[in-house]
Amino acid sequence: MRYAKINDNDATNGAGVCVSFWAQGCLFHCPGCHNPQTWDFEGGLEATEDDIIEHILEAINANGIQRNLSILGGEPMCEPNADFVQLLIYWVKKRNPNIKIYLWSGYTLKQLQTKAKEDKNIKYILDNIDMLAAGPFVLAERD
Repeated sequence: MRYAKINDNDATNGAGVCVSFWAQGCLFHCPGCHNPQTWDFEGGLEATEDDIIEHILEAINANGIQRNLSILGGEPMCEPNADFVQLLIYWVKKRNPNIKIYLWSGYTLKQLQTKAKEDKNIKYILDNIDMLAAGPFVLAERD
């Protein structure tokens, strides 16, 4: 599978120290996007799903410090990314049930709730994250 980046020690995206995962591929192409290099579904890096999940699980507890998980993009809630994001969240919660998971999406909450009615992966993701930053990036509102 393709992904954009993993940061094992991120103090910017989420509370405390997080492991941050950037999905590769985005349909929105918001003007002023922080990560335009993640738009191309064929770009980024390539690894197996198992290797990515194992890397993240090891990084979450590296050096005896439990980190939270941040999921960004690209767009983690579009096809084909949502299938992997659901699997990632499943394994993270299974091994670390108290971890906080933060997710950024260009879809609005209403769009995601509509998608969740037809897509069990989207429903699972929404039910198992602690914070959702939803909606397109608006450069004039950047903070």
